[in-house]
Amino acid sequence: MLKNYIMIAWRNILKSRFYSLLNIIGLATGIAFAMLIMAYVWSELQVNVHLKNAGNHYIIHSKWKDPNMGYDLATIGALPKALKEQYPSLVKNYYRFDGITTNATAGEKSFRQGLQVGDSTLLNMYGFKVLYGDARTALNDPFSIVLTDELAKKYFGVTDVTGKAITLENFAGSKHDFLVTAVIKIPGENSVSSLDDDNANCFYLPLSALSFFGRNIDNWNNRFVVGYVELQDGITPASLEKPIATLLKTNTSPDTQENLHAFLLPLKSYYLEKNNNLVKRMLFTLSAIALFILLMAVINFINMSVSRSSSRMKEIGMRKVLGGLRRQLIWQFLIESTILVCFSALLALVIYQLASPAFGQMLNKKLPGSFPLYFIAFPLLLILATGLAAGLYPAFVLSSLKSVDSLKGRLKTVKENVLLRKSLVAFQFFTAAIVLIGAFIITKQVQLFFSKDLGYNKEYIVSAQVPRDWTPAGVNRMRGIRNQFADMPEVRNVTLSYEVPDGANSGSLSIHRAEADSNTSVASYLLTTDAYYADTYSIPMESGRFFNDPVDSSKVVINATMSKALGFANPTEAIGRQLKDKSSGTIFTIAGVTKDFHFTTMQQAVQPMLIVHLKLNTIFRYFSFKLKGTSSIAAVQKKWAALMPGTPFEYKFMDDRLARMYKTEIQLKQAAYTATLLSFIIVLLGVMGMISLSIQKRTKEIGIRKVLGASISSIVTLFVKEFMLVIAIAGVIACPVAYLIMKRWLDDYVYRVDITATPFVLTLILLAAITGVLIVLQTIKAALGNPVKSLKIE
Repeated sequence: MLKNYIMIAWRNILKSRFYSLLNIIGLATGIAFAMLIMAYVWSELQVNVHLKNAGNHYIIHSKWKDPNMGYDLATIGALPKALKEQYPSLVKNYYRFDGITTNATAGEKSFRQGLQVGDSTLLNMYGFKVLYGDARTALNDPFSIVLTDELAKKYFGVTDVTGKAITLENFAGSKHDFLVTAVIKIPGENSVSSLDDDNANCFYLPLSALSFFGRNIDNWNNRFVVGYVELQDGITPASLEKPIATLLKTNTSPDTQENLHAFLLPLKSYYLEKNNNLVKRMLFTLSAIALFILLMAVINFINMSVSRSSSRMKEIGMRKVLGGLRRQLIWQFLIESTILVCFSALLALVIYQLASPAFGQMLNKKLPGSFPLYFIAFPLLLILATGLAAGLYPAFVLSSLKSVDSLKGRLKTVKENVLLRKSLVAFQFFTAAIVLIGAFIITKQVQLFFSKDLGYNKEYIVSAQVPRDWTPAGVNRMRGIRNQFADMPEVRNVTLSYEVPDGANSGSLSIHRAEADSNTSVASYLLTTDAYYADTYSIPMESGRFFNDPVDSSKVVINATMSKALGFANPTEAIGRQLKDKSSGTIFTIAGVTKDFHFTTMQQAVQPMLIVHLKLNTIFRYFSFKLKGTSSIAAVQKKWAALMPGTPFEYKFMDDRLARMYKTEIQLKQAAYTATLLSFIIVLLGVMGMISLSIQKRTKEIGIRKVLGASISSIVTLFVKEFMLVIAIAGVIACPVAYLIMKRWLDDYVYRVDITATPFVLTLILLAAITGVLIVLQTIKAALGNPVKSLKIE
């Protein structure tokens, strides 16, 4: 019997192949997009879960009253170790590291390489798999090094490289060989080996190697150390609140005690919740978009199935006259709709396999190839639910008709729920409108990041990291190299600095006017540079001047926001006035005031900034080049190799750095574009099917209207008006909903676009225009037909 049901269902599908194809494509598109989003969301949720005893691991987070005294993700260097040693019943283990970037050379290969110089507890604490070497002794020797299998291939071409040497350079320009003692494999993406973009894909060095780099984290003064703790089983973060407070009160300065609140964040959820829940909010937004698209596809499928089923009333009546039972008719319709859904699911799997590489590239993440059972069960449950929903109306309502009514095609006895069908179509337009409005506004906001007056000119600016020889000789050498670059005809200007405008600064100072009380101190970003920064980045001055060589090291430059925060009536009043560092008591004299420029993301306002010269703070990381054109890169690269042999020229344009700052927003914009395209496809497939069915059912009506003198345009208008009303209703509901959603999203940015009427008007016009064109193309053929033939159709 089941075989007969399937055979009949297959024949009916082939008989109505046009509508079947529309249904399959529409539903497959929605399922495939939902699966792609689910795969991405699922992979993001897996970050940190593969670590050993992941539920017991925490990162020590810092909240500073003075936000420029330290970083949220860094803590006091000695704190994690003290927690383990003084509270062993609470803390099982700890790990700390200092992040360093340096030149790394193996044979002929040389790269800028990130280092994690930290405790030897790393390998055993997190369960990193050791492919070669001994985890117990790998980080014992000061000049040992542990690297991943990927980096082993990058530097040596093979993975078993234990005993081989990699040469590292310190900040004084000295070089030393480090022997590879272990090669590890990282167990999935995590916030230990990849804390952020600046601390990912690193070499791992023992804590004793810090002396080679002139650093020390085992003290209570270093506020820039990343610290993790593993708690004993059954211990909660609340149990550590008092011990942390006690240790800070006993060992840190009054200034630190006054400003710092340190607490534990679960490592399992840290990736999702960092940066004010940025990743979590994005995943929620993507999931909502996927759900709406999937609902559109399912509703489109159900709507088409219900509309199509009423045309089979005579078939139902004939089967009942010939002895068919109602339960047999119910099974027939349910199996038929389920087969269509199965075809849709299979097509969706094909689309997923073909689209996942491009989709993963768009979201900057490789989508996983294997999934847990609950993920695989989703398409199966969807097949069952959609098949049942689409088959319920014909199965139970039409099969309940009397045979005589069915054979005569008495539609009056079947109160076709036109309102329901139009409501379902309206929901599709409603969803499409919200997605399209959202895409318009997200695009405008992302464009603002790159087009807004940043306060500096980012065009043709390239920056690259340089060797960090911070000795007096090293500083003089870099100055000389800078001058040689500046003499090149392809280069407009060059500056040597510790920072570039990518959101990272070298620390902060609490500054107040020299004649004022220290309680009036202003927390300011610190920017260390030479005299050419303002010219290279085209940062205009409000008053005074930028540094001139030779420069007095006590002279500083501030931005306009800093001038206001210090209480100066205008920038001119600030020139020549003295400032004082609250901590050291150092006196500075203001030489100039720059206009405000954006140093961090537009999620926060421009912060007060103190700009000091390299003579005062002899640290640097970058050369920034103002080029005369992108073709100048080759000449700079050649000169770089001649002036700094062995130092890789790994450069980035400012647009690339901005793109990294706004990576999540750009991913959301691209996903919104994809969702908009898919929503249009699903809506148009639904409109195409509904119009075709409507024309088929109203063929005689069209013929009668033509006989009575109706023009072609009036017949076309009849169908167009029907859908325009639906679009208008959907638009009226969608616009305020979209406004509230996008206003909430924009509230996270200090600098944001205004929500104008343009996206709403354009969306409605676009939906109406595309739908109208599609309707006209389909109805004009029926309107041009011979009315005699139309009236003969049974």
